[in-house]
Amino acid sequence: MKTKINLFLALFCLAFAVSAQQNEECMEKLSIFTEAAKVKNYDAAMEPWMFVRKTCPKLNNAIYVYGEKILKNKIKKSTGADKTAAIKDLMSLYKESMANMPKKFPVGKTKAKMGQLMFDEGFGTPIEQFNVFDEAYEKDAKTFQNPKSLYTYFKLAVGLYDNKTKDFQYLIDMYTKVTDKVEDERKNFSSKKDALLVKEEAGTITKKETRKLNSYSSFVSAYDQISGGIDKEIGTRAECDNLVPLFEKNYEANKTNSTWLRNAASRLAGKDCSDAPIFAKLVASFHELEPSAKSALYLGILNQKKGKTADADKYYNEAADLSTDNYDKAKIYYSRLAVMYSKKGAKGKARAYANKALAKSPSMGRAYTLIAKMYASSANSCGSTTFEKRAVYWLAANTADKAGRVDASLKSYASKLAANYRAKAPSKQDIFTNSKYKPGDKVTFGCWIGSSVTVPSL
Repeated sequence: MKTKINLFLALFCLAFAVSAQQNEECMEKLSIFTEAAKVKNYDAAMEPWMFVRKTCPKLNNAIYVYGEKILKNKIKKSTGADKTAAIKDLMSLYKESMANMPKKFPVGKTKAKMGQLMFDEGFGTPIEQFNVFDEAYEKDAKTFQNPKSLYTYFKLAVGLYDNKTKDFQYLIDMYTKVTDKVEDERKNFSSKKDALLVKEEAGTITKKETRKLNSYSSFVSAYDQISGGIDKEIGTRAECDNLVPLFEKNYEANKTNSTWLRNAASRLAGKDCSDAPIFAKLVASFHELEPSAKSALYLGILNQKKGKTADADKYYNEAADLSTDNYDKAKIYYSRLAVMYSKKGAKGKARAYANKALAKSPSMGRAYTLIAKMYASSANSCGSTTFEKRAVYWLAANTADKAGRVDASLKSYASKLAANYRAKAPSKQDIFTNSKYKPGDKVTFGCWIGSSVTVPSL
């Protein structure tokens, strides 16, 4: 008995010693491959990385972070069977990362990477690629945030509809699901960006926060881009001529289903099909079942279509009041109320709502461009002299500049807009020969503008 105990203890100590030795070797090789990978010497990193990957798979998340870079480099440099093997190995690495470090490498984010790799490299069939994305979304939509992957997910769905693998209802459901996700993420990153813009304006933002602000701005811009890409992908497949019959056909079976009613109304509103009688039926049923910000918004759209501006204003404001998120409130103030009044020529009201939008979401640069355009269009009607009228363009240009500062996706457009306005403003010669205003003086405007601008030093 004593001999058996001694043998067990000896084996245990041996196993412990081997494990300690392996762990020490893993730490050494971890240091070697991370240093090599940091300087992109992936060939030198391969051998020590592979040892750590196989021997100590739970040691450090660098195994998977740098491993992804090592294998992507191998895929890029390989051809034929070697490339296929490298792709398969990266797919295996993604699976290992989820199994060994699930908190660091969540399903939604990681499987979306797998789907994107398959799509980019033409690996697997379209339905296989789609299914990987679909599993990522259905199991963990929260971490499925990559804009490019969301776009690819939908692009594949359109292809499956075109080859008759999926039906039209499925395509519309996918369109609703993905566009809602994009809007949620845009809202998420816009809210984070807005909080930091306030700190930047106050001069209290830190370097770390500035980096975060730039990151959030990049995400918002990316979501803006793919939003347009998704609409382009679905194209004429989801125009009113196709949507209206679909919702008319399914209305009776779904008239007490608030989710279906909300989604159907959203699709019709999004494609400007609100003239269709079915839209009014959908909205009425939805508002009766579930009075909400959305149903109030659709009632506002209905009344605006009918030319009932006062009623539209009432419902849009109700929708904004019922919204619990500042981003949603800002969208209503800008895209519904400010734009509506701008089209009607009620510039004062339009600006007031644009400013309400900016108060709720400081990064909503489109509100600044709307105000800038209204200022510019009023140049001939505000100001007593030719100089004062042309000075309005300085105000318009300064306002356009703000759009580019708060919204990176508008930077180029806002810059061109501002340059166009400054070209129409008084020149250096005009300032020099003017007897009333000199650089640093304020030009005050009457009419609806009721503001002023400082004469620049050109």
